[in-house]
Amino acid sequence: MRARPGLLFCTGMAAEATARASGPVAAPTHVARLSRGRHWAVWGLIVAASLLGLLLVLATWVNRQMVSDSSWNKTSTQIVQDGQVRSALSVYLVNELYDNVNVAGALEQRLPTNLRPLAAPAAAALRQPAAQGVDFLLARPRVQQAFVDASALAHRELVNVLENKTGAGIQTGNGTVTLDLSALVKDLGTQLGLPSSALDKIPPDTGVITVMHSNQLSAAQTGFRALRILSIWLFVLVMAMFGLALYLATGIRRRTLRNIGWAFVFVGILTVVARNQIGNYAVTSLSPIQYRGPANHIWVIGTSTLGEIGWATVFYGAIGVFGAVLAGPTRAATAVRRWIAPTVNDRPGIAAAAVAFVYLLLIMWGGTHALRTPFGILILGGLLTIGVVAFRRESMREFPDTGAVGSPLGALTAAAGRVHASRKPASTVPTHDDRSTAEELDHLGSLRESGVLTDEEFTRAKERVLA
Repeated sequence: MRARPGLLFCTGMAAEATARASGPVAAPTHVARLSRGRHWAVWGLIVAASLLGLLLVLATWVNRQMVSDSSWNKTSTQIVQDGQVRSALSVYLVNELYDNVNVAGALEQRLPTNLRPLAAPAAAALRQPAAQGVDFLLARPRVQQAFVDASALAHRELVNVLENKTGAGIQTGNGTVTLDLSALVKDLGTQLGLPSSALDKIPPDTGVITVMHSNQLSAAQTGFRALRILSIWLFVLVMAMFGLALYLATGIRRRTLRNIGWAFVFVGILTVVARNQIGNYAVTSLSPIQYRGPANHIWVIGTSTLGEIGWATVFYGAIGVFGAVLAGPTRAATAVRRWIAPTVNDRPGIAAAAVAFVYLLLIMWGGTHALRTPFGILILGGLLTIGVVAFRRESMREFPDTGAVGSPLGALTAAAGRVHASRKPASTVPTHDDRSTAEELDHLGSLRESGVLTDEEFTRAKERVLA
């Protein structure tokens, strides 16, 4: 396993300081650089994997929300429970009833002879209250369940058509997929008091919403099969391309890991932005003005999983960027590593318990799909375990003497050591004959540049050397 660039930086500075103290100044350590061809290959793999990642996000969304029966039913429930959608659906159902049933004639049959001339005005006056009454009915669990059942039947029919097969009670016919709300229309007529003889005359296609026409079937089936195949293999291909980029990036793997993290963030943000922009365009282009509000709500609910996938990708990318920066040679990253080194190196149990606590918090949060499935939880736990072990190994290489650095106990030990050394006989204190003042200052400067010493510690040590 190669050392991280931060460790290589500190090791190089220590070696240079030792060489200056023991003799002539050695030539600077050669920093590995990629050839131009390998550099472009690494970037090409990252860009290509990011583009394929967009297709992977789409395929994952289709499988997770559009194909899954449970996800579809959950989406249907959220749609029918939305106020704007219920209001628009109520108007649609009332319009279907009035367009296919002679409401005025049905009322005229039930009114006394002297009041029959009022049937037509009464039917017209009942139209708006009927829509409000349907809205009230759709808020009831029984009616909502009827809508969900009709939507589930249409979903099963759609999936069977896309998979080019039939199921129990499913007829693909010429490939037309419909959402049948005729039962809700008849239920509405019953609630309004219309006679059964009038309801029996309702055409069978009343309240039937066409989801897909036969001329769209071939392209939809091809695209569906492609997405199902892509969802299986795209993940493996994308991860393999990112892994190959890391393998080729000899000497700059930490930087490459950071770039891969940013690629995840880019794909996630692009997914979220594309979801919003495509939704706005689709709603504006395909929906009448009076239905744009409900249509937008349906789009937001129907693509909620797509938004979750986008934000989860941003989350995972941000973790990768943070890890790469923490392993870097910057002064802040080195200071953080030096601060936590005593606990990680000398008390691994405490470090493991802290990581386990964060892990449990993530599982309880369940903000991503992976954190809500047993397989995803196991994968995350394994990755965290590998990361903690690798980080401790690198920390022990970079900060072998953690007892005197970073922790309060180490600081007290170091202070006691300095007091004990000051009380020793003068003959036991090393003289400047062993190392010149210039060499001591040069060594201290190297330690400060590598991040081992802070500016304050360097100043105090310099004063002691010059005293």
